Amino acid sequence: MEYVKLGNSDLTVSRIGLGTWAMGGWMWGGTDEAQAIAAIHRALDLGINLIDTAPVYGFGLSEEIVGKALAERGRRDEVVIATKVGLEWDDRQRVWRNATRARIRQEIEDSLRRLRTDYIDLYQVHWPDPDTPIEETAEELHRLYKEGKIRAIGVSNYTPEQMEVWRQVAPLHSNQLQLNLFQAHLLDTAFAYCADHDIGTLTWGTLAHGLLTGKITADTTFPENDLRSRHPLFKGERSRQYLAAVERLKALAAEYGKTVAQLAVRWVLEQRGVSVALWGARRPQQLDEVEGAVGWALSAEDLARIRRILDETITDPVEPRKKQGPPARSELAAKTE
Repeated sequence: MEYVKLGNSDLTVSRIGLGTWAMGGWMWGGTDEAQAIAAIHRALDLGINLIDTAPVYGFGLSEEIVGKALAERGRRDEVVIATKVGLEWDDRQRVWRNATRARIRQEIEDSLRRLRTDYIDLYQVHWPDPDTPIEETAEELHRLYKEGKIRAIGVSNYTPEQMEVWRQVAPLHSNQLQLNLFQAHLLDTAFAYCADHDIGTLTWGTLAHGLLTGKITADTTFPENDLRSRHPLFKGERSRQYLAAVERLKALAAEYGKTVAQLAVRWVLEQRGVSVALWGARRPQQLDEVEGAVGWALSAEDLARIRRILDETITDPVEPRKKQGPPARSELAAKTE
């Protein structure tokens, strides 16, 4: 495993982190707790020391699974737990953004209980909350940091402009951002800002919701409660273009004796500003290829070949969504009026 200091924090983290969104089951067609716990233990055996979770992943279930797995394993001080704050939900599974002081104070206690710990290593604001001043959110996380309840302060999905406001009132150690071979639109903006200001990064969507594993074909179907059943990467002519790109990338990966998943993760790790690539899994077998993604490098020539493959194969790319993530409180209120 490769390790790196996370930005300007005191945390040393594995360059591949375990993503646990799917373990919560919500939007991923359910969960299997025993398999999820086995996956966490397998990740630790592989040298992965960063586990990324969030309260909204299964409405507390993912955090509970992480907490149970780590309690069984022991050696809490060897694990970097990264979780999030700033989303709220109701019993109808409606989710909205809420990064107010009061919500943060409630969530930190709920997360500590579910994770069975008395501190969180990296606490990240899940999505910017347009209804709450960035300064209010930043000040509250800074207060938790000074109290010792969190070891590092992070955000997720923040723009350079939002990070700049944050840094005027509180430290900022990391930003979690979307990045994969098919969705690299933030490299010249948010990732560049983080690189220029010594802010660590974690990448979500590293394997494009499984598309870059090489295991999805034109015949693959997803249950209705799986987000991929509606995602544009997996629909119509665009899906065929992305699958064709995967086949060409497989051939390039084979020249290194690697799989397309290993190639895709290696590409992410070699981008400027990237600290950690999150590898999502909910079964131990889904981590079989992790070791092959570290300890080697892509040549400059092959990085250029990858760019050509994408340009030649994907002629109608899925454009970045202008609005991602849950609505703000004000948006949800307007819809229900």
